[in-house]
Amino acid sequence: MKQVYDIAIVGAGMAGASLAAEIGRASAGATSVVVLEAEERPGYHSTGRSAAFWEECYGGPELVPLTLASGIYLREHGFLTQRGALYLGREEDRAALDAFMDGFADTGATIHRLGRAALAEHIPGVRPEWTGAVWEPACADIDVAGLHQHYLAMARKAGVDLVTRARLAEARSTPDGWELKLESGAELGASILVDAAGAWADPVATMAGVKPLGIQPYRRTVAQLRVDPAAPGDLPLCLDISGRFYFKPEGGSVWLSPHDETPTPAVDAAAEEIDVAMAIDRFEKVVDWQVRAVEHKWAGLRSFAPDRLPVYGFDPANPRFFWFAGQGGYGIQTAPAAARLASQLILGTDRDELTSGLDAALYTPDRVA
Repeated sequence: MKQVYDIAIVGAGMAGASLAAEIGRASAGATSVVVLEAEERPGYHSTGRSAAFWEECYGGPELVPLTLASGIYLREHGFLTQRGALYLGREEDRAALDAFMDGFADTGATIHRLGRAALAEHIPGVRPEWTGAVWEPACADIDVAGLHQHYLAMARKAGVDLVTRARLAEARSTPDGWELKLESGAELGASILVDAAGAWADPVATMAGVKPLGIQPYRRTVAQLRVDPAAPGDLPLCLDISGRFYFKPEGGSVWLSPHDETPTPAVDAAAEEIDVAMAIDRFEKVVDWQVRAVEHKWAGLRSFAPDRLPVYGFDPANPRFFWFAGQGGYGIQTAPAAARLASQLILGTDRDELTSGLDAALYTPDRVA
């Protein structure tokens, strides 16, 4: 006899793990939950490849409430290490820096405008054409692996079943919920199906007979560089105000991205040499450091809905299908508040202190369906 759950979650990356943990916590284990992970281990794709940072302005003003609320949880549980962030600009970028300040003025984010002298104090060797910046002192590194394991442990404690190597092969809607079949041949049932499949969100929806929302995966490249001089450990996260690079220190080396967004199918992403070369070229135009070697390179997928906001909510055409996807590159820094909000939407429970300031209507699938 096949097992039937109240909720089946597709995907055990940060999205699926955090949501399973929050549902388990809120229901005190009374709601049966299974998480189906296609890979051999949870977090193999985007979660395991993230150079994540908690940065108040990342993703735009409409994401700030999710980020600020999540920051409370991340700090309380020890997952943040203070770093600070600089959005860098040249003289021709002055208007963009001013617009950035104006755009986030009333969001609650803490930002300050810096001139050339202050910028040079933060980044030794910065080239003279970089004349200004926006300083975000609250930016912090996130212990991504620790946060992911925290949620997986919470889920296990609440009685959630995690099944790996459990790629979904069929999902058939019934009057009572869902009949699910895995590629292994195993079958199970669920009252509610949650799509937390990241880059695979639209393919999972299509398999379930639900109209896809146009959630597009994009490849993002990161390279670890050995540089001379070694990167200072207190170097801030440095981002181009025009969105052409970001870099941060990592054990004397540098983690560098060309901030690329290359549309791609949902695949096991790998770094392309041309993207690494482009990143290095841009980096060498920012600081006078010498790049001695590419120590490591990798790529992950970031998935966005057409308006680049996340999608949380029941599908308007199938009230037993819940979207928890389209979280781009900010899904980790917003995970605590997003998972708490989504669990409340699924269980029909009241908002709490973490989610009371969030406008769920911004993220509903109705807006893009």
